[in-house]
Amino acid sequence: MENFKNIIFEIDNSVATLTLNRPEALNAMTFELMYEIQDALKIIDKDRSIRALILTGAGRGFCAGQDLRNRPPEGSDIVELYTGCYFDAINAIRTCRVPVITAVNGAAAGGGFSLALAGDILIAGKSAKFIQVFSRIGLSPDLGSTYLLPQAIGRARALRMMMTNEPVSADQAFDWGLVSDVYEDDKLMDEAKALADKLASGPTYALEMTRKTVDESVHNDFKTQFRRELEVNADLRERYDSKEGVAAFLEKRPAVFKGE
Repeated sequence: MENFKNIIFEIDNSVATLTLNRPEALNAMTFELMYEIQDALKIIDKDRSIRALILTGAGRGFCAGQDLRNRPPEGSDIVELYTGCYFDAINAIRTCRVPVITAVNGAAAGGGFSLALAGDILIAGKSAKFIQVFSRIGLSPDLGSTYLLPQAIGRARALRMMMTNEPVSADQAFDWGLVSDVYEDDKLMDEAKALADKLASGPTYALEMTRKTVDESVHNDFKTQFRRELEVNADLRERYDSKEGVAAFLEKRPAVFKGE
């Protein structure tokens, strides 16, 4: 296992937990932290025994966004640098081969909000709050916020958050459909683990393709998406998990999926 300095990466049976671990800085993102996220996701890609991932933060907050003290090298191409580091980390979460649960404790702010949105299922503790903050420092949202947030809550609500910097509580986030569930803070990780265990016992590849086709639907017309669904299922039907699922249904027993 890698010797990480900015994250904690643990594997319990078939569930991996990636914890942002800079609590003294509210887990603000640095280049080193984001490269470590990339390395952790590579472990998941190789270790087929891992079948679900929980992403969370240590201490009293999920992630305060980019650490503004962590400056890029003088004269560097900022666009290329952040694309290679931050985009590759966030995109690795979005395209992870296993389901990703984001468990938000405390604040998810700025780029940390983008990081939270990268997961598949977002759950929150009662104390969680979501805030954009970019315009507060004279910037436009980045790290995927302008792509991910309008898809999650709609254009008008996304622009209100981005332009006013008003924080959104966990309960409001639930009402808007930003998060799927809200739990008492001391129950958040127990609930995340229970959900992860459930997903880890499922047909992992089929779940990955479910996410992929949902993401593709943003760009496809109805007929293209309809056909794409059929193409995906034509492939899945030839795989072990689908055959096991059908057999279990006909035999009236729980399916035992292998994640294949």
